[in-house]
Amino acid sequence: MQVPEDYFSLFSLERRFAIDKKALAANFRALQNENHPDRVAADDEQAKLLAVQKSSLLNDAYATLKSPLARAGYLLKLRGVDVEGVSQGDLDMAVLLEQMELREQVAEAPAGEAGLAILSPIKRDIENRIAARELSFVANLEADDLVSAKRVFHELQFLHKLFQEIEVSEEKRLGY
Repeated sequence: MQVPEDYFSLFSLERRFAIDKKALAANFRALQNENHPDRVAADDEQAKLLAVQKSSLLNDAYATLKSPLARAGYLLKLRGVDVEGVSQGDLDMAVLLEQMELREQVAEAPAGEAGLAILSPIKRDIENRIAARELSFVANLEADDLVSAKRVFHELQFLHKLFQEIEVSEEKRLGY
């Protein structure tokens, strides 16, 4: 396995947000099988180390492309955008206030079934917002509006985190 230009080329995928998840998984399994450290167990230490490094690269690449949020961040990084650094211009105050209100609703939901009844529509709303923001992200990326794409990426980060918080809250209410 040669060092790829990027994670997309590693798995023979087009460099874009919408990917073929079945092709990603199939290519990952094939490459992982081909480059698994067990295949070089009898070789020298350098070959073993190289196999572990290849396997690690494959795992990192797969995890990045499998996650829509990580994939969005990676696409921005490939275009030279620093997604780790966040400035005031990267965040819309209305979105931040909206996030605070939604978090309050989640935190104030009562225990048991009553809480689940409150959380369920909020969760569906968050799923819809994520889908809409992903479309906006793609449109901005395709228009080469990287400033707006980065802003939408940060909005997606908030939404995904809130979605996870709702799932944890639901699990607590169900006694998991």
